[in-house]
Amino acid sequence: MQANQARRVCLLAMIVNVLLLTCGTLLAQDVKYNFMPGTDFSKYHTYKWVPIEGGAHPNQIMDAEIKQAVDSQLSTKGLAKTDGDKADLYVGYQIAVDQEKQWNAYGMGGGVRWGGMASARSSTISVGTLVLDLYDPASKQLVWTGNATKTIDPSSNQEKNQKNLDKAMAKLLKNYPPKQK
Repeated sequence: MQANQARRVCLLAMIVNVLLLTCGTLLAQDVKYNFMPGTDFSKYHTYKWVPIEGGAHPNQIMDAEIKQAVDSQLSTKGLAKTDGDKADLYVGYQIAVDQEKQWNAYGMGGGVRWGGMASARSSTISVGTLVLDLYDPASKQLVWTGNATKTIDPSSNQEKNQKNLDKAMAKLLKNYPPKQK
């Protein structure tokens, strides 16, 4: 009887651990980028914000937060924002917000003798993806694109959103300008 109970406790503990590991992986921001091969990124020194036609955009507050996060990162890369038509790069973005299930699990072990208890519940969360595009206005070509998932949550507070955006844009633009192979 005790061996049977011990197996159940071990199995339950393994299930809880797998759920907790899965939750941590699902909540992490994921960033990807790509760029036009052969592009000389050293020639870009200024940029200008442009709208992407047909792209989804948030309200004015979220728009300002996104631009602030990107502006901050681009300035660390040596790019200066301009409003003039003579910008070296045009920068635009669009967003998408979907919903997915999030699992919240916890467990309390009581050892082999006392058994254990675990619980798991699901909730629906908004998962926001931001796509950032950099265009060369002279060649009218997309030269760099990147996206960051789990970045925007329209239901959370402004401070949390700004921290998520700052973190995501730092990760997304970490390898900008890309190293040529």
